[in-house]
Amino acid sequence: MPQGEEQVRTYVEQALSLAASGRALPFATVRQRDGVVIGSTRFFDLERWPWPRERRARPDAVYDTCEIGYTWLAPAAIRTAANTEAKLLMLTHAFETWGLRAVTFHTDARNARSRAAIERIGGQFEGILRSHRLAVDFVPRDSARYSIVESEWPGVKERLARLLRSA
Repeated sequence: MPQGEEQVRTYVEQALSLAASGRALPFATVRQRDGVVIGSTRFFDLERWPWPRERRARPDAVYDTCEIGYTWLAPAAIRTAANTEAKLLMLTHAFETWGLRAVTFHTDARNARSRAAIERIGGQFEGILRSHRLAVDFVPRDSARYSIVESEWPGVKERLARLLRSA
């Protein structure tokens, strides 16, 4: 989570630059009742596989896979329905509009709260990628990798809807 006005400005500028290049699709998470920005998340690593034309099963699919990440919430929004609702909206778009085959999530292997949140929404643990990305504390981090594949989507969608109904 960016700290202070300068870090927020840099974070937003980087997100918008990636969006302009077609490499990411960032979102602000906004609380509806008062319009306050309570977080951010994005699609990135948008990938379209190089299918031979005669083998492409779904020619209308926009992408084949992507990652959802760069997710953070203001402290007051943690443990609310905000992340669950954002992930339901994003995953619905990924699987039902874009026609994705899989969505992945990575988090610092040390981040138990983030790992639990990904598992709570239906992400399946795939393993640990060692020294995968730079951590917020500027060390090479091990990333816990999770995914949801298209055959799991109907069950995940129902799970998320159930979580929101009980929130």
